[in-house]
Amino acid sequence: MYVGSLTLDILLGDVRSLKQKRSVIRPLIAELQRRYPSIAVAETGHLDLHRRAEVGVAVVSASAGNCKEVLDACERMVAFRPEIELLSARHRLYNDED
Repeated sequence: MYVGSLTLDILLGDVRSLKQKRSVIRPLIAELQRRYPSIAVAETGHLDLHRRAEVGVAVVSASAGNCKEVLDACERMVAFRPEIELLSARHRLYNDED
């Protein structure tokens, strides 16, 4: 069994309030969940900042290759959104021996 995690540090464009931030982050999370139903995804950091967000993604799989493939696809989807600037992406892979 493998567990893959992805942490995305995101800079939001023209956002002036936490309410506007939610209007960008919620659809992003919903789109990730819709496109990849096997993942868990949530806003995990920078909760009090209106122009920054941290989104965490996790996937469980029988193979390391599948974990990496799903997480790479999630990263690409976020990176190609025009209203978001992806500052960093951190991948981690855990197996049942860790």
